[in-house]
Amino acid sequence: MNSRAAQRCRARYLSLDDFEHAARRKLPRSLFGYVEGATENNLSLRDNRKVFEEILFQPRVLVNVAGRDPSVELFGTRYRAPFGIAPMGICSLTGYRGDIAQAAAAHAAGVPMVLSSSSLIRLEDVVAAAPGAWFQLYVPRHEQAVDALIDRVARAGVEVLVVTVDSAVVPNRENNVRNGFKTPLEPSLRLLWEGVSHPSWSLGTFMRTILRHGVPHFENNTAERGTSLIARNVERDFSGREYLDWAALRRIRARWRGKLVLKGILHPDDARRAGEIGADGIIVSNHGGRQLDGSLSPMRALPAIVAAAGSQVVMIDSGFRRGTDILKAMALGARFVFVGRPFNYAAAVAGEAGVAHAIALLRDEVHADMGLIGINRLDELDPGFLYRPAAG
Repeated sequence: MNSRAAQRCRARYLSLDDFEHAARRKLPRSLFGYVEGATENNLSLRDNRKVFEEILFQPRVLVNVAGRDPSVELFGTRYRAPFGIAPMGICSLTGYRGDIAQAAAAHAAGVPMVLSSSSLIRLEDVVAAAPGAWFQLYVPRHEQAVDALIDRVARAGVEVLVVTVDSAVVPNRENNVRNGFKTPLEPSLRLLWEGVSHPSWSLGTFMRTILRHGVPHFENNTAERGTSLIARNVERDFSGREYLDWAALRRIRARWRGKLVLKGILHPDDARRAGEIGADGIIVSNHGGRQLDGSLSPMRALPAIVAAAGSQVVMIDSGFRRGTDILKAMALGARFVFVGRPFNYAAAVAGEAGVAHAIALLRDEVHADMGLIGINRLDELDPGFLYRPAAG
């Protein structure tokens, strides 16, 4: 990794929010809006952050915290921090080779990264750069295609398969229309102006990708290479997954020999059913507010799901930005946290060095906050460390 780039990151970015501000300036409006935005009135997006303001700490004092350890064991692997990088599509359009930048930085830092089905770099290339990366599956429509993709993921050496289950229907993302984002990418005066007015992105990411790697394709939606980002018949599945049900999940469980995680659980009854079909873990998630607007924050759903999950590993995402956010979730019973948009922004503005610095910032916050709360190990956390002011 470039040491000068790392030094610049340390000087410029003091929190994850700083990457977002920088990405807003660097990226074309349509691309930034696609990453930042959610659905309809953004109720869920806002509540994902608001909930953290409603939960306060009751720290313990006069505790010797010289031996703090923020590491976590998950599925037989010891990770150096209690968080990882959530799956996000088309990251290599916002940052040059964005998926590899995120995966390589995560691997070097000892945390997991989950590669999205809607990525623009072959999963085999990402796993080669970051052994131990997880893979997130949007389930194809036909059983043969599902089987072929699962087999491909297994051959690549992936050990944890994350199936997203909250995308049955395409939501009303009107923000994409307002910002001008669409696939396939089509030449237009607006697209030309965005390229000219954002030269750092157009030269350093878009043209650099085209010249070195050709036109990006959706590489991992099926076992075969998908169509290009600019093809009129681009086959990324925008039509929803109305066909996905528990029977399909049982078929996946029967074929997949590794660890199986279901992402997008918000109801305790679904957590119970996940355990019944043999899921090893669940991610409590409302898709970062990008699916059903008005769905509750995962933090609000978390306690009931922990109670219903049995032996499954309960993880969570959506809205996490600070070490204190992570520790609040762990006090409520989560074993692990995934963070999405900030790492996308970090890769967009500073590549692998940016992601590495973002991981270090968040890990350092967790380490310091553990001492301020009065714990040495994360498994010491419980609801007794939290305080919720009475409403009204």
